[in-house]
Amino acid sequence: MRDGFDVTPRLGEGAGLWFLKILTGFLVIVVLIIHLIVNHLIVEGGLLTYADVVHYYQNPIIPIMEIAFLIIVVTHALIGLRSVLLDLQPSNKVLRLINYGLVVLGVGSIAYGIWLVLVIVNRG
Repeated sequence: MRDGFDVTPRLGEGAGLWFLKILTGFLVIVVLIIHLIVNHLIVEGGLLTYADVVHYYQNPIIPIMEIAFLIIVVTHALIGLRSVLLDLQPSNKVLRLINYGLVVLGVGSIAYGIWLVLVIVNRG
């Protein structure tokens, strides 16, 4: 501490995370529009039952699209949550714990989502 100010470098949101947040925000909109069109407008009568969904997931493009959507949404959401938590000005130690926790939550959520998509694909 010098002159009453803490001069320790603070972990924060750098240009890389900021750009990733902006990019994933844009991609969320693009993939959401594709998701809505493909899942709700192209499918005749819509996906009304579990059997319809399982049959629909047999098209190899659909699971890929859903997994991409999952990864983009989870990444954007957790970077956004981290930005909100940065506004609380946590200490560097707490921020490291937040970062670790968000990475674990993100990887776990994405792994579970991919597993779920693969289970649905294998039911067909």
